[in-house]
Amino acid sequence: MSRTSVFVLGAGAWGVALANVAATGRDRVALWGHDSTHIAALTRDRENRRHLPGLPLAPAVAPTDDLSGLSEAEIVLGVVPAQAMRAVARRARPFLRKGAAFVSCAKGMERDTHKFMSEAVIEEAPRVALAVLSGPSFATDVCKGLPTAVTLAATEESLAQHLCEQLSTKTFRLYRTTDLRGVEIGGAAKNVLAIACGMAAGRALGASAQAALIARGFAELRRLGDAWGARQETLMGLSGLGDLILTCGSAQSRNFALGYALGSGETPQEAGHGKLAEGAYTASALVDAARERQIEMPIAEAVAAILSHRLSVEGAIDSLLMRPLRAEA
Repeated sequence: MSRTSVFVLGAGAWGVALANVAATGRDRVALWGHDSTHIAALTRDRENRRHLPGLPLAPAVAPTDDLSGLSEAEIVLGVVPAQAMRAVARRARPFLRKGAAFVSCAKGMERDTHKFMSEAVIEEAPRVALAVLSGPSFATDVCKGLPTAVTLAATEESLAQHLCEQLSTKTFRLYRTTDLRGVEIGGAAKNVLAIACGMAAGRALGASAQAALIARGFAELRRLGDAWGARQETLMGLSGLGDLILTCGSAQSRNFALGYALGSGETPQEAGHGKLAEGAYTASALVDAARERQIEMPIAEAVAAILSHRLSVEGAIDSLLMRPLRAEA
């Protein structure tokens, strides 16, 4: 099988990891970043020393700050923060070839518009064939070549199958679906819920509370998915429950780490420690979107309230514990 050309937009940890994956069987994979200083360091050091120390770029990965090479790419991986996806898609639009597959690899919703990444991309680059990649994965594990399985969604089955064939490797396995929105909902919601689990861990509330938060958090994710017509197998799969379990139970997760810091007494401004936690930006958009559809998401609402200084961690715990008793659903 011939390998189609790949261009990666975004040179952070996840961008590097996916570029290394795409480099399997290819002579060159462009890895674009907007910061020329960062790109120069990647070119010189052949590793992202800040986020992935000791894990080198694959030989075929070529760091660049030039977007013109996009015109030759048949597959474009959008691996930038959710809040930057629209701007990057707009910047890339003049160079994108018609019909190129644009795979959104960010997990979140736009804070201002409440739109998912697929909506933002297609509004800015309407000539691309859209897809979404999401699932339980840490950049460090992928760069180490540890077994990882994620979901690739596209509205056209043929496109989803083609991308899975082009991007899968021996240790990076892609499962396909046409439930694009279901995959996006899982990726966005689990980040917010992971902050809640991190707060519980930071408050030393115990394993029982952690399990309850994951279970009730998944109930919120499922209700949200139902409102958008997501398939149950998607929500129960890698990009839904699978990613939720990973993100809610590991300090490797930036969202969990942010929550842990909040639970340990740090303010929202302090808790990030200079690292991007997508859930912090998605929380308010997720809650607003749920309210518009009259969906109950008390855990996500508590996280959004804490991040906006409207509620303390102690107040959130009390409010969740004092909710009216009800049947499990």
